[in-house]
Amino acid sequence: METSSSAKDKEKQVAALAAVTYIENGQVIGLGTGSTADYAIREIGKLVQNGLQIKAIPTSKKTQVLAESLHIPIIDSNSVDYIDVTIDGTDEFNDDMVLIKGGGGALLREKIVASMTRKQIIIADSSKQVAQLGLAFKLPIEVIPFASNYVMNQVRELGGACNIRQKEDKTFVTDQGNWILDADFGHIQDPKSLSHSLNKIVGLVCHGLFIDLADIIIVGKGNTVETILFETS
Repeated sequence: METSSSAKDKEKQVAALAAVTYIENGQVIGLGTGSTADYAIREIGKLVQNGLQIKAIPTSKKTQVLAESLHIPIIDSNSVDYIDVTIDGTDEFNDDMVLIKGGGGALLREKIVASMTRKQIIIADSSKQVAQLGLAFKLPIEVIPFASNYVMNQVRELGGACNIRQKEDKTFVTDQGNWILDADFGHIQDPKSLSHSLNKIVGLVCHGLFIDLADIIIVGKGNTVETILFETS
C-alpha cells in the first residue's frame, strides 16, 4: 500500500511535470524553493541538457546550488526587467488563489521573483488546497532583526500570536540576513485587509500572504492534475 508521504510526493511530481510544459525556449525562468519546486528544477535540468535555452533566477541559495548542479544557467535578478515564467510551491492556498508561502524561509526572494514574473505558476499536492487560510499553517513574516520585538508586538495587536523561528536550537536567518516570525492568526478571514495592515509595520520586510500573484495553480491529485487559472474581473 502506498504511504501518505509517497502519495504526496507523486502529486508534487505530476504537478511539477505539468508546470514545466509552460516553459519556452529563450525565456527567463524563476526557480522556486522547496520540495515541490525541486521536482520542477530537476525536470528543467533535463530539458537544458537536451538543448533548451533558458536563463534562470533562483529564489534561494539552496535552489541556486541545485540549479547549478544541473547546469541550468543562472543570472542576477537585477540584470532583467521581468521574468517570463516562475514555478514555485506553496504552503497553503484557497479558492481565491491567495497563498501562504515562506515555510521554507525563502520568503522575501520568492515574493520579489513573483512580483517580477509575468506568469507565476504554483505547484502543489492536494493537501495544500484549503477552505480557510491559516488554520493548519502559520503565517511567516520576515523582519529586520533590529525591529523583531517591535514587529512582534505590532503583530500581536493585529491578533497574531508569534514566535521567532528557530532551527537546530538557533534563530533561523534568511538568505538576506533577516529573521522569520511565524504568526498564528487562526482563520484568516480577510487576507487583503491583514496584508494591508502588515505592510504598514515598520521593520517588517515581507509577509507570506501572496495576493494576486498566482496566475496558474497546478494541483496534483493522485496521478492527474487540476489546473486553476486566475480570472480577472
